[in-house]
Amino acid sequence: MVLMTLKPWLAISILFSFFISNIIGAFVGINIGTDVTNLPPASDVVALLKARQITHVRLFNADAHMLNALANTSIEVIIGVTNEEVLGIGESPSTAAAWVNRNVAAYMPGTNITAIAVGSEVLTAIPNAAPVLVPAMNYLHKALVASRLNNQVKVSTPQSMDVIAKAFPPSTATFNSSWNSTIFQILQFLRNMNSYYMLNAYPYYEYVHSDGIFPIEYALFQPLSAVKQIVDPNTLFHYVSMFDALVDATYNSIEALNFSDIPVVVTETGWPWAGGSNEPDATKENAETFNNNLIRRVSNDTGPPSQPKIPINTFIYEMFNEDKRPGPISERSWGIFSTNGSDVYTLGLGSSDSISDNSSTAFCVAKPGADENKLQDGINWACGQGRANCSAIQSGQPCYFPDNIQNHASYAYNDYYQRMHSLGGTCDFDGTATMTTQDPSSRTCKFTGSSNSGGGMFPPAAFGPIGATSQSSTIRSPVIAYTMVVFLALLILDVNAHFVF
Repeated sequence: MVLMTLKPWLAISILFSFFISNIIGAFVGINIGTDVTNLPPASDVVALLKARQITHVRLFNADAHMLNALANTSIEVIIGVTNEEVLGIGESPSTAAAWVNRNVAAYMPGTNITAIAVGSEVLTAIPNAAPVLVPAMNYLHKALVASRLNNQVKVSTPQSMDVIAKAFPPSTATFNSSWNSTIFQILQFLRNMNSYYMLNAYPYYEYVHSDGIFPIEYALFQPLSAVKQIVDPNTLFHYVSMFDALVDATYNSIEALNFSDIPVVVTETGWPWAGGSNEPDATKENAETFNNNLIRRVSNDTGPPSQPKIPINTFIYEMFNEDKRPGPISERSWGIFSTNGSDVYTLGLGSSDSISDNSSTAFCVAKPGADENKLQDGINWACGQGRANCSAIQSGQPCYFPDNIQNHASYAYNDYYQRMHSLGGTCDFDGTATMTTQDPSSRTCKFTGSSNSGGGMFPPAAFGPIGATSQSSTIRSPVIAYTMVVFLALLILDVNAHFVF
């Protein structure tokens, strides 16, 4: 039996992370690669992140300049163990401990490191390292425990879609059987350590390799015509984007190995903006369309059809073009910024109103005099299969009154439409809905899309992947949550933070 005194900053950090994870929705972060000829100084990179309100970054290594520059910014950071380092760490606990001391403990709490990504697509990129991958993860976790950082820093390992044998239909997706033993151990580790699955999912590559089976609109989050709808024949789930289908294929592959409650975080996705003569789909127009629609999609705070309550936290690949990378032109053309800080193409970063889900001046509302049974059916669909956020029209919530089916249908219809119209959602509801430019909001009830409802493309910081919590159980008031954090932190400090193990 050991008596341990918890450091004050650590106690407050744990409490704050615990509560804030239930306050804030999904986030869109960015990958920062370093194979760049004229990489700006780390201080300039961080200044650009702050100017664009980017709150989450992933580094492919543990670059000291970047980690120092990110100190005291509150930006959440995933740092990477390179593929070259995996073998050494997986064979030596002392090497793992030294790596954590040098690259994690030395920078915390100033730099907000939240996860370690062990390697990059190890199983398919360096399969000879597969036997030591999970040992490496375990050794790093034990080193974090020894440094009392395991509550703030998760350990996981990014994998590509290539570890899944067949992604469509998503309901029957399974991991490639040749990797089952290693992937089972990875999932066991993630579940036991309350971590998350890191997925690198690229609709660009899936589309290019599909030989015309899937339309490009599907890959770009664009509306599909009635004859092009993508439906899983087993679940009858409609997939409005390839991105959603890839994430669902991963969830179903995890479930096929009898694991659940392991969130999926997309650690890489994007679209190249330039390519060679044999890469006609790598264009600025497509890259701009994909990434802007991706931001919209993630920001609606819903998951894929099989996991609608688990938002899809996502990192765009990547910040700058890595022009030193070998291969075709497209491999060097994923950056969304030039090294001078200018945009490669227009992207809805920060609080830009030009593409925000909250920038619309058109609202979808219930038609006056519509049949009440049809309105109720419409509410049930919008709040269920349509994945609208209907918490505001529950009893005691700001949009409950006036308590009539017309008002509730208008709110539900509009929330669905604002979230989904860019992905093909319509304002019809069996003829019971209509569009209006008149803002239906009241002083106490703000409809989604209202110019008074706030919002922005990149949500405020979210601390880790959001679990499958219901809307009713989520703490939505930052003031209340902050008060709870402060109260409990003071309570811990008052009793000198003694815990008995």
